[in-house]
Amino acid sequence: MPVETLTYESPQFLQKLIGHDLSGLRIIADALHVQITSRDGWVRIEAEEPAILAVKEVFAQLERIRRQGGEVTPTMLRLVTESVLTEHGSAPADAIMNLKLQGSSRKPPVLVKTRGQIAYVQAMRDHEVVFGIGPAGTGKTYLAMAQGLHLLREKAVQRLVLTRPAVEAGEALGFLPGDLKEKIFPYLRPLYDALYDMLDPDEAERMIERGAIEIAPLAYMRGRTLKNAFIILDEAQNTTTEQMLMFLTRLGEGARCVITGDPSQVDLRRHVRSGLRESVEALQGVEGVKFVSFLSKDIVRLPVVQRIIEAYDRHRAQ
Repeated sequence: MPVETLTYESPQFLQKLIGHDLSGLRIIADALHVQITSRDGWVRIEAEEPAILAVKEVFAQLERIRRQGGEVTPTMLRLVTESVLTEHGSAPADAIMNLKLQGSSRKPPVLVKTRGQIAYVQAMRDHEVVFGIGPAGTGKTYLAMAQGLHLLREKAVQRLVLTRPAVEAGEALGFLPGDLKEKIFPYLRPLYDALYDMLDPDEAERMIERGAIEIAPLAYMRGRTLKNAFIILDEAQNTTTEQMLMFLTRLGEGARCVITGDPSQVDLRRHVRSGLRESVEALQGVEGVKFVSFLSKDIVRLPVVQRIIEAYDRHRAQ
């Protein structure tokens, strides 16, 4: 059986190509049905000639991503391998790097890692209103945040507005201790976490202080018109139908918005209809509105999370 060896400049560079984890080699080997061994700075491929060519193409695409400053993860490695296997996947590195989102000069760019994420970021570039719908861990909120910071950095918008319903407390919040900021902070914490992951804390605080970034409960959007802003409505499955319509009619000149949600995790009281579900039914085919659905294979958290969600889906289907 033919054998070919790829040699790299250092073991460290090769480790970065396979996501710092030897399981990356197993992903490639299983997908392309080849035998791969590696030591130090080389990779040995044993397979028929067409499979060897496919493996070499996978490594060439990963190398392009690394040399352009991208960080390879196991999920991204799986995307590149699958893309090389498909008819239209000859240059996955270009698709990934062309959609990179740079929110801060001090932090590495955010890169797409799955097919669903590629479609999502492309939709945010092409449409005024985008719905990202799917299970937890698919990057819906994180990528929307990255897109908003990217547009802010490019001065395409003047501010980034982040909002989510505080449904667990019925948006009353009065019984919680502390001042208003302390009452609502637990419901907005996931948005702060994503923000601080993309910006240095000092930079994030400065942008919040000067109003370039605003984080507030959905109830605070009522009566406002948001112009030249990128607005993210997170956890939209917990909006009522009235709240969703209220939010969508806040958009002013130069505004763009992203609505994220997981219809399987509705926390509204029984007999209260989700605004996200109504919008999915009502807005299909509306010009300027795009729906992107994520699948369990788009999950970029621990692999066990994907298996848990798939197991729940099978159980509930029964």
